[in-house]
Formats: sequence, structure tokens, C-alpha cells
Amino acid sequence: MEVLVIDAFADRPFAGNPAAVCLLPSMPADSLMQSIAAEMNLSETAFVAPESGGYHIRWFTPAAEVDLCGHATLAASHALWESGQVVGEEIAFRCKAGRLGARREGDLIVLDFPAKPAQECSPPKGLLESLGIESAVWIARSQYDYLVVLDSCARLSALEPNFSLLAKVQARGVIVTAPGNNPYDFVSRFFAPAVGVNEDPVTGSAHCCLAVYWSERLGKTRLSAYQASTRGGELRLDHRGERVDLAGRAVTVMRGQLQLDGV
Repeated sequence: MEVLVIDAFADRPFAGNPAAVCLLPSMPADSLMQSIAAEMNLSETAFVAPESGGYHIRWFTPAAEVDLCGHATLAASHALWESGQVVGEEIAFRCKAGRLGARREGDLIVLDFPAKPAQECSPPKGLLESLGIESAVWIARSQYDYLVVLDSCARLSALEPNFSLLAKVQARGVIVTAPGNNPYDFVSRFFAPAVGVNEDPVTGSAHCCLAVYWSERLGKTRLSAYQASTRGGELRLDHRGERVDLAGRAVTVMRGQLQLDGV
């Protein structure tokens, strides 16, 4: 089985968010995909197989399958075009979250994802304590994650979460965001210890929520975002009602073969 490691939302190696991508003739057993993702030990491993009208895609962290993932879809799209398996300008994907799309726009790959708005809520037990803060500007819950809004980039950068405590919060992960400085409209970080990823470098699916929030607050539909992890990553966003376009670049950094004799 061929596997690629691709840095997504990056224009150079060793930046953005690395994802493993396995291009397959058909989907293997769930247990094998989970074992491969654990072996790769990246925040996501994408498994992609052709089907009528496009491709079936699934994503696994080292610990669990997830329903929606942006950076590994960007990486998978890059792999399909780079390998020559797709020659057109658009790719259709089917996943547990529904239909997704990818298209090329110059040197950008633009993903068509569902919007995931968040509804204001009270903080669940342990959320603020696990982040090491006493209060926030706004707290909400999307389909997958909690959203915590802070008042400054400085507070966001200074966060040092207690991941063992944060893992007890009942959600896929926690998005923390704050207003950005030029040229970025906003900045964010994403923590998901409950699914085996303490801090994700660049999280496309979190921006399906962030695009809705910041578009409403700033009164604009096109946004420039930066995820302020150690590796960092840039995204261009377009909020289109029930859909969000996530645009970024990708770079292949490794190709190899998984030796699965006896599995």
C-alpha cells in the first residue's frame, strides 16, 4: 500500500499540518485503517478509494475515526492531482458528513465544506479550568466542538492547556479564537486530546465553524485566517450560507510503501 505524507495549508515543507494519504482501489477493514493511522501517528490519515462519480474518503486519528477533516482532504486532493489519478479541475468526495468538493484555483486548492455554526452555551464542567482561563468573550457549541472566543491574540498565544483535563470535555475538540492582526481577520488554536490530538497544527474543519462566527461579527464573507500553532498555517475562507470554501496549498514531503504481509 502506497502512503504519502503531505503538508497541508502550507507552501513549503515542514509547515502547515502533515497528513498521511493512502490512495486505494477499495476501502480496507476499519481495524486495518485504525492500525495504519496509529502507526503513522499524525493527526489524521486519509483513506481514499474511487467510486461512481468521485471518491470515498475516510479519516482516522491515531485513536479514532472522525466524520470531517479539512487538512487531510486538502492533502488527498493534492495527492490525486499530483499522481495523475485526476486530470480535471474538480474532485467530488463522499464522506460520513455528506458530499465535499475540491477544485483548483491557480496554485490554491479550494475545498467546498458544510458550514458548522455554533450556538451559545454555558461552559461545560472543566472547560475553562482545562484552558487555564477564568472567563471568555463568548462560549458556544457546534456539531463537533466547543468554541471559546478570547479578546486578544496575546491571551490565545499564552494558553497552556491541561490536556488530561481537557480530554474529559464531551466533544471532539475545543476551538479557541481571537481577533487577528493585519493581514489576518482572526487567529485560532485547536485542541482535541479526546481523539488523540493534543494540539492540531491547522484544522480545516474547525474553520467551518470559525468562518460562520467571524463572518457574522465582521460583516464580510471572505476572510483571512491564521492557526497559531507551532507550525502555523494560513487559510482563505469564503462563507457561502450553508457552505464554506477553505482554500490553501499543499506540499508532498514523503512517499513510501506500507509492508502489510501477514496482516
